[in-house]
Amino acid sequence: MKNYLLKQLRFVRENTINCVAEMNDEVSLFIPEGFNNNIKWNLGHIYVVQEKFAFYFIKKKMIMPNNFSELFATGTKPTNWRDQVLPMISKLIQLLENQIDRIEQTLEFRLKEVIGTPFTTSTGLTLSTVEELLSFCLYHEGMHFATIKSYKRIIQNGRKIKGI
Repeated sequence: MKNYLLKQLRFVRENTINCVAEMNDEVSLFIPEGFNNNIKWNLGHIYVVQEKFAFYFIKKKMIMPNNFSELFATGTKPTNWRDQVLPMISKLIQLLENQIDRIEQTLEFRLKEVIGTPFTTSTGLTLSTVEELLSFCLYHEGMHFATIKSYKRIIQNGRKIKGI
């Protein structure tokens, strides 16, 4: 029987992917007025943060495509992308799908493992175990999922674009 946390991670990720499954790249790049990021950035950011929280702190190999840190790490934004080659939204979706499978396969029996150096989030929460890191990912992805849904609503209400 799968651990409840792994079930929740998959549930949240499936909701995120379902929200953007039919979206095209043009729509994913739209930045609503008053915001710094777009849907593509939110998806890439979810991937980068969860990759770090799931694998980096336990010294496992991360799958981080070229330039993902420069594009999607905390503090980055699309207006700074300049001439960077951007991943297609279909590639982001594939990475997000595969990431949950890798997390389950690698971490299912390591959830209680204590990481070498505790990590403190930007909001002041200190995380010390694999389970705590992954639990934080639920909150993190939930925030970005809500942002993605809001952006979609803004786009749908403001413009009639195919592919959303």
